[in-house]
Amino acid sequence: MSFINYASREINCKIVYYGPGLCGKTTNLQYIYQKTAADAKGKMISLATETERTLFFDFLPLSLGEIRGFKTRFHLYTVPGQVFYDASRKLILKGVDGVVFVADSQEERIDANIESLENLRMNLKEQGYDLDKLPYIVQYNKRDLPGIMSVEELSRELNPTNVPEFEACATTGEGVFETLKAVAKLILIDLKKGR
Repeated sequence: MSFINYASREINCKIVYYGPGLCGKTTNLQYIYQKTAADAKGKMISLATETERTLFFDFLPLSLGEIRGFKTRFHLYTVPGQVFYDASRKLILKGVDGVVFVADSQEERIDANIESLENLRMNLKEQGYDLDKLPYIVQYNKRDLPGIMSVEELSRELNPTNVPEFEACATTGEGVFETLKAVAKLILIDLKKGR
């Protein structure tokens, strides 16, 4: 749920990038961070333990306008990819306003994608959220690699509810901002409804 800061006249929204290990969640955030103007973003913080890493930062996109006189600040988070960090994943999902599911397009990663998507649904449900009622986007990453599945195949396996989906190559930035803009737009539509 978005947090309203009356002192700074900002609505703070949380976007979580979710997906299997090494699918490109961190690369998405690093690309966005590098390309965002210094005066519009906070520091990127990496919480790293010996075996897991979580990244987050916030930014204030100037082009999205205001809602009832408030600016919108987005906080972007990644979750650890490995399923055995479930406690961390659940904690990061608390208060989420929108989700980007980053899928690895490589054929040999389809099982990991499906497992991660099921894990996302389960973790959201435990916290009283329904993925089908949240602003939600699917990104098919690593489209530049050999041995990838077609978008149609990926969509059939990972997007049965037909949410907006984007092809991407996070290392070059292709599709990265399109994905972010789409989820931000869905969140703003949700906010304007006054949920």
